[in-house]
Amino acid sequence: MNIKKYFSKLVDKKAQNTAGNGQAKAKSPKYLTKLAQIPQLSEIERSDLEKVNEEFVFRTNDYYQSLINWNDPNDPIRRIVMPDVRELDDWGQLDASNEEKYTKVKGLEHKYTSTALLLVNEVCAAYCRFCFRKRLFMDENDEITKDITEALEYIRERPEITNVLLTGGDPMIMSTSKLEPIIKQIREIDHVKIIRIGTKIPAFNPYRILNDPSLHEMIRTYSTDEKKIYIMAHFNHPTELTEIAVKGLNMLMQSGAIVVNQTPLIKGVNDDPEVLAELFNRLSFIGVPPYYVFLCRPTLGNEPFALPVEEGYKIFEEARKKCSGLAKRARLVMSHETGKVEMVGVSGGQTFFKYNRSADVENDANFLMFESNPDAYWFDDYEESETFFQNDYSIKNLVLQLTKAIR
Repeated sequence: MNIKKYFSKLVDKKAQNTAGNGQAKAKSPKYLTKLAQIPQLSEIERSDLEKVNEEFVFRTNDYYQSLINWNDPNDPIRRIVMPDVRELDDWGQLDASNEEKYTKVKGLEHKYTSTALLLVNEVCAAYCRFCFRKRLFMDENDEITKDITEALEYIRERPEITNVLLTGGDPMIMSTSKLEPIIKQIREIDHVKIIRIGTKIPAFNPYRILNDPSLHEMIRTYSTDEKKIYIMAHFNHPTELTEIAVKGLNMLMQSGAIVVNQTPLIKGVNDDPEVLAELFNRLSFIGVPPYYVFLCRPTLGNEPFALPVEEGYKIFEEARKKCSGLAKRARLVMSHETGKVEMVGVSGGQTFFKYNRSADVENDANFLMFESNPDAYWFDDYEESETFFQNDYSIKNLVLQLTKAIR
């Protein structure tokens, strides 16, 4: 199936109703949770992948499947959503960033001073094979909460919290009638200025955006002149930026949301500078700034998707060379247990990092230098630090420190 055929199928006039704006409304995509629903797989492939499915849950939909070029065994969309037998290799751990350490009450994490994170559901429109929270989709997990009463009280008592991120799972898989009460209660807390919604719905199922006028009414109500709703979109590859997806992004912005994009750097998906640059550029043309590019966390099952840190940095910088200033605003980071560690350079056999955000405020903006390690996949693989720099905004002093350290 291809996207043009899929779209023409969806807008069959006999199956339409109205979207509340006098225009025809396409049917929502059909969700697929069984490999038997994927006819392009051979019996042998299906049998092998069922073993992966027993370990890590599978979910997609027919819209997203229509983006796959099944004639290309290395198709990037296929890589994003279809199981890979190599996921069963023994590599990584379920909670690679030790999020449990920062869980203050059920469903709430508070790692950075100004930002709290609410896990409000455990379902997505499809499941990325490289998900760093795949533990949430396992039967024994109980980290998310349907009752946010205790979490709201925690936030109310801490005026330093100005940002609340709704995540999971994907909050936008919820109906607006379930999502809006959460937004409303958070907006009633005066010191919370920004509500973020982490979502891949704009890529996985843009019809969720196009077909629901109540979603846009909610955004218009609670994204105000001085207190915005931010949509943290997750587009990983330019192929996801279909005409209908771009329309959805524009509808969100027209309703008053600020939309930015973040993506992990994934082997076989966007680890080509040309591809990554195209993603950055097209997002900037739409008006969606690239925000973070994450190095793949060492999560259980993620070895097929992970890249060495220094290789990732080279890809990232090569991509940035092909972008305008507006398209190259993303930062390359690792969401490490200790904070968001930004990769800032490789030179003279040394690798340089900076705490973009630290769980310990004393380390915020600290600069670190390590011996280069081309085999490192994560911050922990840099075992021997040559030097540790406190925050100092004097360029001359910093150059002197670096020169001494390199010597």
